[in-house]
Amino acid sequence: MLRRAAEAVCPTILTYVQDRGAEAGMFEPVVVAIEAVIPRVEMAHPGLVFVPVGGAVRYYGGEAPLVEQVVGAVEAVAGPGAALGVAQGPFAARQAAALAERDGGPCIVTDERAFLASLEVGTIGSDDLASTFRWLGITTLGELASLPRAAVASRFGTLGLDAHRYASGEDRDTHPRLVPEDHAVEETFEEPLVNLEQAGFAARNLAHRLLDGLREEGMAPHRVEVEAESVAGKVLKRVWRSADPFDEPNLAERIRWQLRAWVESGGIAGGLRRLRVMPADVSGEGRQLGLAEDPASEAEATRALIRAQALVGPDAVLQARRQGGRDPLDQVQWFRWGEPAPVPSRDPAAPWPGRLPAPSPTLVPPRPRRLGVEWEEGLPARVRLRARWEPVLSWAGPWRRMGRWWEGEPSADRYQLVTSAGAFLCEVRNGEAFLVGIYD
Repeated sequence: MLRRAAEAVCPTILTYVQDRGAEAGMFEPVVVAIEAVIPRVEMAHPGLVFVPVGGAVRYYGGEAPLVEQVVGAVEAVAGPGAALGVAQGPFAARQAAALAERDGGPCIVTDERAFLASLEVGTIGSDDLASTFRWLGITTLGELASLPRAAVASRFGTLGLDAHRYASGEDRDTHPRLVPEDHAVEETFEEPLVNLEQAGFAARNLAHRLLDGLREEGMAPHRVEVEAESVAGKVLKRVWRSADPFDEPNLAERIRWQLRAWVESGGIAGGLRRLRVMPADVSGEGRQLGLAEDPASEAEATRALIRAQALVGPDAVLQARRQGGRDPLDQVQWFRWGEPAPVPSRDPAAPWPGRLPAPSPTLVPPRPRRLGVEWEEGLPARVRLRARWEPVLSWAGPWRRMGRWWEGEPSADRYQLVTSAGAFLCEVRNGEAFLVGIYD
């Protein structure tokens, strides 16, 4: 629930603010215990790790003995209750872990295709998309995977394409791009860092340098390795993973969380002497920036829009795209922000006879408003703006618009009028002028 809604139901409720840094510190002993069994651990967030087990399975003689070793190591430091899932891909493994959490024991997937096919469509993570699939009669991932991928991508865009990949067990690129070693960033401190505030500043600096270097090549990492060296010479390493490519705030946060975990567990004794961040699993999806695009401002705007949706509801935060139509008002299609654009109700590639020539008005009132226009010898001479009359400096038209005669709508003539106060699109019907658009 939203905090305000919860407090309205129960005024004495106590709200705890989530502290990811503290969670990373509490989870660190669990990660260290897993690393004692399998040395390669990828952190998704505190509480969730992905571990490649191919080599470990051969070493321990099978998946079941390996799971026993991991369970024993985790229970030794955190007690019972860990949920373990084993599968070929991260998405299937995460769903297997969720099943293990419900059943109270590890879940080893032997037939990933059948396992994914049996999952409910809500496991893809998007409630709106899952609701749409259910409305179409698609209730399981197996039914989703059986659909043509091109048709799903055409109807639901990137979100639908990702869901189809998850359903087909293709949630990770099997051939990640190789990252040159020179993309790693490192900083050595003459005066060792001894507090978390200094470490946080260093984390932001390295995150900025790393992503700046990758951005020049149109790339961003899904996985980074954080390496820290203490004054005593002890070197600590940890891998963090994100489903989406890292941006600067998210990457800096994770580096800071990890440094806090190491500091509070006593791993960095005497201070931090060296910090290094190395990227991997680099992707160009979603990171090609346009001219003069500011990714930091875009992320801030996204957070503001999400908050606005929470306050006023999803139907009050809309975005627009162009579609076909004769009138400027008909040429804009509105839909909820953050959702895939629906299929245009009017084809923008159709000829649309009677459509106005470019440019289109920048402001279109929802309903035509009366506009005072004086005519001299059939030509527009002056426009009334509030209490004054502005002379028409230039004009274009008329463009004849045939009304829907079957609905009793009259025909009209459209004019573009330019005055010293601005340019307007007006429509004249039955001897009266109406404002239907304003040009920038």
